[in-house]
Amino acid sequence: MLITAAQQPPGHICLRGVSKSYDGETFIVRDLDLDIDKGEFLTLLGPSGSGKTTTLMMLAGFEYPTSGSIAFDGQAMHDRPPEKRDIGMVFQNYALFPHMSVAENVGYSLRVRGVDKAERDRRVADALRMVQLEQFADRKPAAMSGGQQQRVALARALVFEPRLVLMDEPLGALDKKLREDLQLEIRHIADKLDLTVVYVTHDQSEALTMSDRIAIFNDGKIQQIGTARDIYIRPANRFVASFVGDNNCLCAQVIAIDGDVVRARLPGGAVVSARQTQHARIGAAATISVRPEDLHFCGGEGDGVVEGRVCDVVYYGDQLRTHVELSDGALVVIKSSPGAAHAGTQVGAPVFLSWNAGQAWVLDPKQANQ
Repeated sequence: MLITAAQQPPGHICLRGVSKSYDGETFIVRDLDLDIDKGEFLTLLGPSGSGKTTTLMMLAGFEYPTSGSIAFDGQAMHDRPPEKRDIGMVFQNYALFPHMSVAENVGYSLRVRGVDKAERDRRVADALRMVQLEQFADRKPAAMSGGQQQRVALARALVFEPRLVLMDEPLGALDKKLREDLQLEIRHIADKLDLTVVYVTHDQSEALTMSDRIAIFNDGKIQQIGTARDIYIRPANRFVASFVGDNNCLCAQVIAIDGDVVRARLPGGAVVSARQTQHARIGAAATISVRPEDLHFCGGEGDGVVEGRVCDVVYYGDQLRTHVELSDGALVVIKSSPGAAHAGTQVGAPVFLSWNAGQAWVLDPKQANQ
């Protein structure tokens, strides 16, 4: 049963108990609670089928929730059509009218809203200036590059000053360099105009670069929500640790807890340390999560040292990735500078690895999702 806006707590955009099912049995989104602040740039990040795009479509009004409520500034929106929600939308495929000029495309939403021509021309000119396309006002979309067309789509979404801008994989069709340039440009415009943006992507680097907060989706639920730094450094579970950035997840058994430090034994017998978390229980199985850049080569055996053998070395230009098989068969990756002391390590060579306990985390091995 849908609840009313009067039952919503105050906030700019609130989703409460939102679920979506097409057949009444399988839920694409399940019991979603989410608050979005005014002026926030929130990214919904997750694999295909995780529920992020369905959530965006429910915010847009292209899908209605099966249960729960959506409110903008205390006003119920979950049963309103898209044109009644005051939102701007930017799609991956641009969705420009090919027979219209750039200026006509950008001004279309103003024309259907009945804005007079003089005011419409002024706002279109301002929007095109914002995305640095004022000289292309009379050009047709087909005569423009993909990056320019995406700028037109952005200008069209912003021209009527919506209270919410939704972006669905808007840079997915662009090449790497252009995508990175537009990431910064979109974020700059959002900050300048104090826009509230909900941005959907499956590209983790894009999410880490652009967002105030990131909501990690999997299996129709938010696994973790927080700043890029919090999610990267303190993943809530094994799914988040593996999905956001590269990560080494090692099976272990907790043998001791001393304040903020957990001691755990790996299957090969090595005893290692990690930070205390709510998942650590003496005698229980655990996953030790450590990022590749926090894993280091060391001189030899000792406390907290893991032994292995190099199975691959990959040069990425600005970094070297060394793949190591541990004595228990687990595989780990170490990221380092190409000029590091071990850069000449050969495939098959024995190596010793260690990490700082404060840079590793104990996760529940059974908790792939929250």
